[in-house]
Amino acid sequence: MKLKILWMYHDLMDLYGDKGNAEVLRVRAQKRNIECTVDTCTLGQKADIADYDLFFMGGGADHEQSLIYEDLIARKQNIIDAMHSGTAFLLICGGYQLFGQYYRDQDGKTIDGLGIFDYYTESTDRDHRCIGNIAVETTMDGKTFKAVGFENHGGQTKNVSTPFGRVLSGQGNTFGNEYEGFMNGQVLATYMHGPLLPKNPMIADALIARALKKNYGHVELAPIDDTLENKARETMLKRLKAL
Repeated sequence: MKLKILWMYHDLMDLYGDKGNAEVLRVRAQKRNIECTVDTCTLGQKADIADYDLFFMGGGADHEQSLIYEDLIARKQNIIDAMHSGTAFLLICGGYQLFGQYYRDQDGKTIDGLGIFDYYTESTDRDHRCIGNIAVETTMDGKTFKAVGFENHGGQTKNVSTPFGRVLSGQGNTFGNEYEGFMNGQVLATYMHGPLLPKNPMIADALIARALKKNYGHVELAPIDDTLENKARETMLKRLKAL
């Protein structure tokens, strides 16, 4: 089996070590003898997104989002084509926001998002910034578990119909919100940095399975020894009193 991953704006949208997500996907695939390639694409470069099994976009501050905005909007139809073809998506923070209806920054400037999903994001005052470690309970593809990450966002994302998880500790989509992120059967969008996947191997494997589904249908992944990863996650859950 082969797995093709496209890491968008690797040089601009890589806040808080989001690059680790791409590396974890590659390593976990290769440990299962799945041939995995991770290609990068940035401003002005050509790439057929629909040709990839998984699209990954990390987080960035307002400045980085403004830099990629026009380039990303120009790729809207290609992104929609990729969704229709079965490509899986992992969107972190700024990537999450830009797939919604719009983003309004602290100065009141509004930029239209891709408009693929109904949610929208509006920045809040600095006293209500969502920052710190976070734990959520989620169900991915029939498996329920607790995940941990790090959030740091002033944007408050609203009108989310299908969140990624229920907040056990931390803030979530908005300050003091009960839910975090957005998810459907093909897309995982979240504010959880850190990076997310080294701390949560269950999420990494769910994404790999979703990506492989495009060309191979349902795939049962061979188990990997995640003893150390799970101990680290459980330690953070205990610190957050989320166990």
